[in-house]
Amino acid sequence: MRYEKGRKDASRGRIMEAAADRFRSDGIAASGLATIMSDAGLTNGAFYPHFQSKTELVRESVAAAMEIQSQQLAQALASGGPEMGIEAYLSAEHRDNPGKGCASAALLPELARQPSETRAVYTDHLLTLVRQLAAAIPRAKDPEGVALGVFATLIGTLELARAVEGTELSDRVLAVGKDAAHTLIQPR
Repeated sequence: MRYEKGRKDASRGRIMEAAADRFRSDGIAASGLATIMSDAGLTNGAFYPHFQSKTELVRESVAAAMEIQSQQLAQALASGGPEMGIEAYLSAEHRDNPGKGCASAALLPELARQPSETRAVYTDHLLTLVRQLAAAIPRAKDPEGVALGVFATLIGTLELARAVEGTELSDRVLAVGKDAAHTLIQPR
């Protein structure tokens, strides 16, 4: 049976989107291929024409999620500078929707245990984000160093706020994280 042109690409895209959402919401280890394929509206047998392994799917879906994050950062920086990026990242909406949020905040402990190829892809994408933010804070003596500090603050704040979600402490963590990140980007 022949399928229309582009069907395989569309199926692959659905698998990657479902996997990225599932990995960010449930974690890599807790996300089985059967669940991911069901989320994508496909059968289990449709997985292997697209990917050789779950490891390959993890690597490619994390890369795709981080590319989307890079586009979102570019939009935030263009519309309101680093301040807008901080506010959007440390929002209650982002905290409450990990399946659609930052891959770093959702997956760092598991990414650290992935094969070196996956960690290298993650590192390349992280450095892209750091350089994007650094370009928006050129008055700093070390813009990339400041950007790294901001990302560490943002990611750690979001992880902590998610861990205590549903409490007043969670909102307070977001607020003090925003203050800390804003302080980092101030000219010195």
